[in-house]
Amino acid sequence: MSSLVIQTSFLGDMVLTTPLLERLAERGPVDVVATPANAALLKGHPAVRDVILFDKRGSAKGYRGLLRIAAQVRWRETESGREPRGARVAYLAQGSVRSVWLAILAGVPERVGFNTSAARLFYTRRVIYRRDLHHATRLWQLGNLTSNEVPGAPLQPSLNPSAEDVAAVDALLEASGAAPDTAMIALAPGSVWATKRWPTFDALAGAIARHPLLSSHRVAIIGTDADRELANAIVAKVAETGGLPPIDATGCLSLLASANLISRAAAIVSNDSAPLHLASAMKTPTIALFGPTVPTLGFGPLAPVHRVLGVDTLLCRPCHAHGPQACPLGHWKCMREMQAEWVIDALTQISGSRPSAA
Repeated sequence: MSSLVIQTSFLGDMVLTTPLLERLAERGPVDVVATPANAALLKGHPAVRDVILFDKRGSAKGYRGLLRIAAQVRWRETESGREPRGARVAYLAQGSVRSVWLAILAGVPERVGFNTSAARLFYTRRVIYRRDLHHATRLWQLGNLTSNEVPGAPLQPSLNPSAEDVAAVDALLEASGAAPDTAMIALAPGSVWATKRWPTFDALAGAIARHPLLSSHRVAIIGTDADRELANAIVAKVAETGGLPPIDATGCLSLLASANLISRAAAIVSNDSAPLHLASAMKTPTIALFGPTVPTLGFGPLAPVHRVLGVDTLLCRPCHAHGPQACPLGHWKCMREMQAEWVIDALTQISGSRPSAA
């Protein structure tokens, strides 16, 4: 039986969808509708047959664009010509009305989504959205054949960096004067949500450079071009201490190459953002910094070894499901009061704890 998964949410959501994809692949071919950004995460993934690009704010915008994508959902091009995909069930991991209408226009007879979704009236089966579960488990439950199925073991997201991705990381390390097996601590200072960016990553990098147990590790900075200013502050702070020069990967690597770089680190320190989920997929020991959000919303780290840090005494947390662009109360204590010393203590505990299977 062929399945269709529609996931057009954030990067982290796509990473957390991979356990569902693996589950469905046990039943038959799985095709995924993804945004151009999300699609890059699924390149080479063994559970996915085809990725159908849905540029919902670009070429697929509007009703005509939706019809074009629906035709791609209905038919696939093969070496022997066009053939029907044969999807019997669409799993609405992203529950917008536009997503469900894509499935309807493509002629997919069964549509499964959460009972809390905006488009739930158009579903043929609704799955209870369990707020007490991790979101990876919630997504996994979309594949339930009975109403009470739960995973038999802790879920682990998965990604599949290619040889090309590995080579890109090797080249970056060589250009930075580092060997492929250089001891590293990865820092991911960015987030698309302003209030989720811990403002103390530069001080942390300086503390790492001075620490007797951690100073032999080079800091590797993970992020996009938008994080360049944050990376520059980290590089400058380490230079002040005379520590080993950081490896600045911001804007230099694809998502899967970034995942490979994270996989080589002894540990990663990340805000509640996409690199946290990349680290979970690569089983890298993780220190997750939560400010306006909290792990009980369902998006905490799934790496086998992890620590979650936050200012737990604040009654205003969480203030938002994703993290507002500005603190509603104006003080932003959830991030400003988180201390670099807390992170250093956690790093000394977990930086040598990577499971041998990783």
